[in-house]
Amino acid sequence: MVSSQRRAVVTGIGIISPIGLDPASCWQSLCQGRSGIKPIQLFDAGGLPVRIAGEIVGFDAKKFVDKKDRKSLRVMARSIQLAVAAAQLALNDSKIDKDKLDPTRFGVEFGASLIASELEELGAASQVSANCQPGTVDLEKWGKQGLANIPPLWMLKYLPNMLACHISIMHNAQGPNNTITESDAAGLLALGEAFRITRRNQADFFLAGGGESRINPLSMVRQCLFQPLSKHNEEPEKACRPFDRRRDGMVIGEGATVLVLEELEHARRRGAKIYGEMVGFGAAFDRGTTGKGLARAIRAALTEAGINPEAIDHVNASGTSTVPGDAWEARGIQEVFGSCQLPVPVFAAKSYFGNLGPGSAPTEIAVSLLAIEHGQLPATLNYEEPDPACPVTVAAREIRPIRKAYFLKTGYTDLGQCAAAVFRKWEE
Repeated sequence: MVSSQRRAVVTGIGIISPIGLDPASCWQSLCQGRSGIKPIQLFDAGGLPVRIAGEIVGFDAKKFVDKKDRKSLRVMARSIQLAVAAAQLALNDSKIDKDKLDPTRFGVEFGASLIASELEELGAASQVSANCQPGTVDLEKWGKQGLANIPPLWMLKYLPNMLACHISIMHNAQGPNNTITESDAAGLLALGEAFRITRRNQADFFLAGGGESRINPLSMVRQCLFQPLSKHNEEPEKACRPFDRRRDGMVIGEGATVLVLEELEHARRRGAKIYGEMVGFGAAFDRGTTGKGLARAIRAALTEAGINPEAIDHVNASGTSTVPGDAWEARGIQEVFGSCQLPVPVFAAKSYFGNLGPGSAPTEIAVSLLAIEHGQLPATLNYEEPDPACPVTVAAREIRPIRKAYFLKTGYTDLGQCAAAVFRKWEE
């Protein structure tokens, strides 16, 4: 049973993703099994070992903001622009009259990560500071000449908290405001914080989500060097293979999703459409990435929701498509759901658009909210050979009907920080 305390419902969805720039187009892509992973177009990736990504083609932030705000786009990196656009779409979808909102109870909670600089902003400074020795920089030249070649507002374009800052300024959100930077789990943790604050009666209306773009030369070089990326360049739509035995690494994506999380009575008073209710949240640290910490987070979320594992229709997994990541996530899910009388299906949305970093969990939650609204769960792409190391039942090959009212979302970082959230189909 849901707690009698204040309740938090989702009343708006804003999606900017490789498979669509609104819920309707995203849903169509999911139903048609259409992948958004393609050869990179934003720059020439020909010299890299990985030349594919979940890229948003033709994105223009000016189409999503008021004319009075367009000048500020010049001090926004692409990650920030994606988030600003998604926030505007979420507000539009919620049909809120901002003039009737108490700005001091209007909050912003965001997941964000390292934002990579554009080459043209660092190139001149790097060139003048080089001393013709590979791998070294003349720090004296850097201080005297290099820094003068960096744009004065350079840092303001790349601070992770700028996603939330710009959104708050544009929409006069003066309530609780925070940026969480725990890698891929950041967006889910941001939603958890908004959920907790709403229940504590410290805010009524939140823009909560996450966003990131790593598809630029500097970031892609770093990802190729330090991340386990799939090198399935010849068939990009088959590169992301969550839980499949032949998975060979994750696929970088870009995108942002913002959810309007609103106190139930606040939403009722204005006659808002409700997509679903967030009813439970848990977080833990999985020391050694054994799956036990993730299981604790899942159990905490289920306990707060007041349900047992059998009540869950499906688990919306992180499903990064890395060999170790999928294995320990699957172990954590299995520890909780393995004793269920019927297998609980596991769905991995990254198979459609890749890893959106802090934007992943909010986007994946939006997918499941659309699934419970439409009464059917899309199929995980590219799951062909079960892996004994991943003891879960993957929802693949065909769309399946939604049979139960609840779904669970999991998320984690490579180091073991993890979280889980339970959502319920809205019914009066």
